[in-house]
Amino acid sequence: MNLILLLPIVLLPILSSAIPYEQYILAPSSRTLYPLSVHSTNGSVSNTESLTTSSGSSIFQDDSATSYDFGKNIAGVVTLTIGSVSDPGQYIGVTFSESSLWISNKSCDATADAGKDETLWFKLDGPGRYTAPREKERGGFRYMTLVHNTTGSVEVTAAEVYYTAMPHWEDDAIRNYTGYFNSDDELLNRIWYAGAYTNQLCTIDPHQGDALIHIFQINSSISDATNVTWYNNYTITNGSSALVDGAKRDRIVWAGDMAIAVPGIVVSTNDVITIENSINSLFDIQNQTSGQLPYAGRPFPTILSFTYHLYTLLGVADHYLYTGDIEYLSSLWDKWKLALSFSLSFVDDSGLMNVTSPADWLRFGMGGHNIEANSILYYTINQGILLAEALNDTSPIPSWQTTAKAIKSAANALLWNETAGMYIDNETTTLMPQDGNSWAVVSNLTLNSSQAESISANLVNRWTPYGAPALEAADAISPFISGFELQAHFLANNATAALDLMRLQWGFMLDDPRMTNSTFIEGYSSTGELHYAPYLNDARISHAHGWATGPTSSLTFYVAGIQLLNAGGRTWRIAPALGDLKFVDAGFSTSLGFFAAKTQVSDAGWHVDFEAPEGTSGEIKLPSISCVGQVVIQEVNGRCEDIAIDVTEANVRQVSTVGVAGGKWKATLTCK
Repeated sequence: MNLILLLPIVLLPILSSAIPYEQYILAPSSRTLYPLSVHSTNGSVSNTESLTTSSGSSIFQDDSATSYDFGKNIAGVVTLTIGSVSDPGQYIGVTFSESSLWISNKSCDATADAGKDETLWFKLDGPGRYTAPREKERGGFRYMTLVHNTTGSVEVTAAEVYYTAMPHWEDDAIRNYTGYFNSDDELLNRIWYAGAYTNQLCTIDPHQGDALIHIFQINSSISDATNVTWYNNYTITNGSSALVDGAKRDRIVWAGDMAIAVPGIVVSTNDVITIENSINSLFDIQNQTSGQLPYAGRPFPTILSFTYHLYTLLGVADHYLYTGDIEYLSSLWDKWKLALSFSLSFVDDSGLMNVTSPADWLRFGMGGHNIEANSILYYTINQGILLAEALNDTSPIPSWQTTAKAIKSAANALLWNETAGMYIDNETTTLMPQDGNSWAVVSNLTLNSSQAESISANLVNRWTPYGAPALEAADAISPFISGFELQAHFLANNATAALDLMRLQWGFMLDDPRMTNSTFIEGYSSTGELHYAPYLNDARISHAHGWATGPTSSLTFYVAGIQLLNAGGRTWRIAPALGDLKFVDAGFSTSLGFFAAKTQVSDAGWHVDFEAPEGTSGEIKLPSISCVGQVVIQEVNGRCEDIAIDVTEANVRQVSTVGVAGGKWKATLTCK
C-alpha cells in the first residue's frame, strides 16, 4: 500500500487578512457609482463618455438622449450635477432598465402589472446638484438613460447613483463576505457570487418598499401605458433592513422567496438580522384566531396561500438551523404551532391536505391533494418535531408524527405513478409537476432511493436548451422551483445532473446579453425568450430575484459538502459531492464559528482539508473514487488519534466516520 500523508496542512484562506476570492464579489467598493460606459445616444449630445467619471461635461441639445451602462445591476438614488442651462424651464429626465430590451428615452421598465413606468423628471432652476427623492429610488437597473425633450440645451457635469442595497452595512463593508466558494469551474464560481450579489441587491431599506399603488388595477387593457406612476416609500418591516423578493419589483417580503434566498445569504454574508426582520414582519400580521399567515408581507392584500403559509414556518426552522438561537425560536413558538394547526385542519380523510386556494408561486392548477403542498407540509411537520424537541415541548410530537406518516403513505398510494416514475399533481390530472416532484425528494416523502433516482432522471429528460421547465406553469422556466430541483438531484446522489443544470440554466441567465450578467432573473420561457407565462407584461420581469439564487447554497452545502445538522452547526457533516469537478474550496460562518472544506480529487486519490468550530462535533462522508487504499483522517494539531479506514472494492462508496470533534482536520486517500 502506498500511503501518503500531507504535512503540514495549508492554512485555509479565511485565516488571511484578505477576503478569499474577493475578485468574484460583485458588490461595489463605494456607494457612489458612476456609469461604466455609454450604451447608445440619440440626437445631439456632446462628450457623452465624460459622464463615466465624477467630473465631466455633456451638453444635451433639443430632443436628445444618452443611455449609460453600469456594467452590472445596481440600485439607488440618482443625483445629476448640472452646469449651464440655456434658459429657465429646462428639464432632464431619467429612465431605468435592468434588461437591454427595455432601454428607452420614453419610459422605464415596469413595476406594475402592465405598461411601463414613467420617466423621473428633474426641473432645472439653474446650475447645481439635483437628487431624486427617496421614494423615487430605483431598486434594480443596469441601464440609465438621460433624456432632454425640449428646445434649448442643458449641460450635465456628473450623473451619479448612491447605492442603497444593504443599507445596514457600513459603506466600506458591503464586500466583506463571511463566506466564499471556489472550484476548477469558472462558470460555477461566477454563478455562486452572482447569487450572493442578487440577494444583496434584494436587501433594502424597509422604508423604501413598493407602495403597490396599481396592484390589480393596471392590466392588459392598458398594456401600452408608458407613464405609470411608481413609489418606493412603503414601510414593510421594522428594523433597518428587509429581504424582499425582487430588487426592482415587488420589493415586499415573500416567504417562498426566502426559502431559497436565506440559505444563500447564510453561506455568503450571514446577514441574520435582515432575515429576522423579514420573518417577524410576516408573523406580525398573522391572524391570531385561525393562525393563518399572509401570502406576502405589507402592503400586499390578505390572500390565503397554503404553500407560502408553510414557507413562513420553514423560515423559522431555517433560522434555528443556521443560528441555534433558541430564544428567537421560543419567541415565535406559540404562533408557529397555531399556524401549523391551521394547515393540519385541512388534512381530510384521504390523509392529505386538501388545498382550497390557487395562490402559490404563480403556477397553474394549484388545488386538491396537491403533491407540492403536501410535500411541503410533510417537511414542515418534521421540522416542527425537531424544533419541539429543541424546546422540550414534546406534547404535540406524537400527533404530528402520526399525521406525517399518514401524509407519506397517502401521497405514495394516491399520487405516485409507478410507470412514469414520478408523482402526479393530484388525482384529477396526469400532470407531473416540477415543483411537487422536486419537493417530494427534498422532503423525503419518497419511500426509497429508487423513487428519488427515478424522479431525478425524469426531470433531466425534460430539460430544454435553456433549463428545466415547470410544466405546471405552461412554458415557464422557474429559477425558484429549479432551485429545489437542484437539491433533489443532489439528494438522489446525482451531483452530475445538478452541476449540469447550473451550467445550463444559470449559465444562460448569467451570460445572455439581454440579462444583467450579474444577477438572476425571476423567470422566462422554456424557449429562452424573456417572457414569463404568469405575467401580461414582459417589461415587468424582475432581473434580480432572490428566489433564483439556489446554486449559491447548493454549491456550498452539497458540492463542497459543508452541512449544518442542527442548532447553528453544533453538529455537522462534511460530505463533498464534486461530480465532474476536481477542486472545490468553500467556507462560511455562523454564530458558533467558521466551517470550511477544501477537496482536491485526482485519479491517484483525494485530499480533504476541513474545519469546524471547537465544541462542535460531526460526521464525514468522503468522496467516492474507484480505487482501493487507506483513508487517514488526522487532526492538524495532533490532539486526537488518527482515524484509518481501509478502502476496499466493497466499501469504496461508503467511506464515512462519525463523532469527529470540531477543529482542523485533513483526510487523505492515496490509491494503491
